[in-house]
Amino acid sequence: MKNIKLLLGVSLFCLIIFIVMLVLDINQTSGPFLVLFFLFLALAAKQHTSFKGFSYAILIFGAVSLSMFYPQPFVQMGDFQMKKLIVPLLQIIMFGMGTAMSFNDFVGVIKMPKGVLVGLICQFTIMPVLGFTIASIFGFSAEIAAGVVLIGSSPSGLASNVMAYLAKANVALSVTLTAVATMLAPLMTPTLMEFFAGEFVPIDFWGMMWSIVKMVILPIIGGLLFNHFFHGKTPWLDKAMPILSMAGIALIIMVITAAGRDSLLSIGLFLIVAAIVHNAAGYFLGYWGCRLFKMDERDCRTIALEVGMQNGGLASGIALEMGKVATVGLAPAVFGPWMNISGSSLALYWRDKDPDKTEVQDIESN
Repeated sequence: MKNIKLLLGVSLFCLIIFIVMLVLDINQTSGPFLVLFFLFLALAAKQHTSFKGFSYAILIFGAVSLSMFYPQPFVQMGDFQMKKLIVPLLQIIMFGMGTAMSFNDFVGVIKMPKGVLVGLICQFTIMPVLGFTIASIFGFSAEIAAGVVLIGSSPSGLASNVMAYLAKANVALSVTLTAVATMLAPLMTPTLMEFFAGEFVPIDFWGMMWSIVKMVILPIIGGLLFNHFFHGKTPWLDKAMPILSMAGIALIIMVITAAGRDSLLSIGLFLIVAAIVHNAAGYFLGYWGCRLFKMDERDCRTIALEVGMQNGGLASGIALEMGKVATVGLAPAVFGPWMNISGSSLALYWRDKDPDKTEVQDIESN
């Protein structure tokens, strides 16, 4: 507890210095203090049982702050353009996702057909429709709007599986939904983008399909095969891949933030609001959509998290393949950190509510 108080005190001190520097218009040297504020706050959260799930998301905000104040190293180092790292990093992350899965995860389609079907329908209808609606209401420029639709048209990622575990939801259903939605992405994401974002930017359906296969499907298949043949034989890899994946996601977000810094300074607040609305509506509609189908509480929680949390890394990679990482890629860069914060918050809220008791109370109230 003393360590937590000390870390919180240091983080608050850094924040105060940052604010004072802003008031005094000393902007050039204020950046490190904001980064340190997030760093010490993340360390404090990590040592607290109830808040350690927020530590990574807080670190991401620190990383974003660093790339906003000092964008050049994340745009180009010497003659090397940093955006060229996005696809290889994403492939490594997807390979890691594959090593964390098994072919048995796809058997869940047979074991839980209703949950998988309802989850997929909710995911690939609610979020792209919300993305298109929000982008239109906010009046974003064409490429920024396309990015909002893109994040809504992407499948869920591994983070939703972790949140399902914390929320006492149906983890098996969560893993199966993530696996199936990811495998369907080469077909569903280009189709949804062509339908909803076609009026914003030109969509190369087949080019986008191949990009997703190259960035996601092939690495995941490689990871699945690796896990199948070498399961338990490389414990060092099991420990290294989550760390490497988290570092890779952070670097991708930093590169995109630096590339789109000027746009973020002008519309960043609106994108943050759009992310909050899009994400919250996804959780709400995903949960209550399942209740309409008379699904149990654990499944409702699971699908709500699967619907509300998209694979921001994949969306960023697609934006890069489109040649529009500084515009189309901004929404995934903003939405990604927020989804981790909101998903952790919702999972912690549900963790304290027994799903079986909730189920009984709902039956009695009806």
